[in-house]
Amino acid sequence: MSVSCGVECVLILGCMRWAWKRCTYVGSDDSATWPNATAGEFEPVPRICRLIFAVNEPDLRYPQFFCPRPGQSLNPDCRIKRVTYEQTQGRSPPYIIYIDHEHREIVLAIRGLNLVKESDYKLLLDNRIGMQMFDGGYVHHGLLNSAIWLLNEESETLKRLWLENGSEYRMVFAGHSLGSGVAALLTVIVVNHRDRLGGIPRSKVQCYAIAPARCMSLNLAVKYADVIQSIILQDDFLPRTATPLEDIFKSVFCLPCLLFLVCLRDTFIPEGRKLRDPRRLYAPGRMYHIVERKFCRCGRYPPEVRTAIPVDGRFEHIVLSCNATSDHALIWIEREAEKALG
Repeated sequence: MSVSCGVECVLILGCMRWAWKRCTYVGSDDSATWPNATAGEFEPVPRICRLIFAVNEPDLRYPQFFCPRPGQSLNPDCRIKRVTYEQTQGRSPPYIIYIDHEHREIVLAIRGLNLVKESDYKLLLDNRIGMQMFDGGYVHHGLLNSAIWLLNEESETLKRLWLENGSEYRMVFAGHSLGSGVAALLTVIVVNHRDRLGGIPRSKVQCYAIAPARCMSLNLAVKYADVIQSIILQDDFLPRTATPLEDIFKSVFCLPCLLFLVCLRDTFIPEGRKLRDPRRLYAPGRMYHIVERKFCRCGRYPPEVRTAIPVDGRFEHIVLSCNATSDHALIWIEREAEKALG
């Protein structure tokens, strides 16, 4: 009898310990030891978000989905191309090509997941762990195929724009959510085949992965940290969820339940075991973490941006937070990034 009571006590204490660890773990813990980013390196993020919004706008003169604040409007004459779902035929999410003469950037911006488009789900479903090797690591198969198609479609246009406008212009690839994975893998391909864009130097290629999908193995995520920047708002669930993307979005309407189960499972998997699996996918590149909430404090605080190229603890733990899904929204990321610079 005493033995069974002892076992019950141990189980109860174990459950209490797990509950305490999970309930007190907050998004800011992921980057607690990171230094703050400088305003100069983080400056492009809000306008990159606005360019991703512009993918949805048929006419930039009369925006329907996002109303920029004074002085932040995009020049309709600088949008070189807008490609819709009908034109991509499911091979890629919609995107635009925009040339920003003020900041000397040629930008290819890709929209995020559309919950009502079957083609987006097909991209996510086209993968299984260890399915696709690339450049000495592993990547998401469907997102890689989408990136290859996009480069084949637009390499001549991008090459022409870069050669016409001079070598001081940067080539910027950007995306949100699903589009971030395509943009990140497109960047990796371009860096390895720079002749496709007229021999552009590696230093002139940049990627901004907003609310990034986990799309490449750890060795690649670190290898391309000089050209890929991942921007994460506080508790965003997607960069933290190693569960296959297709399972995440198939379960979008019961997402809190799924996140809780993933959280429970990952609590009992040693960190070392996760890191030893070379097939495990991660959010790419250098991380920029926007932190605006603090433990046991209500409301939002003036956001700060922390940055690092982490290996251990690269957003491995789900945060049990009512903001885990809202922090994934592009509109909130744009607003908080703007506040961080203000």
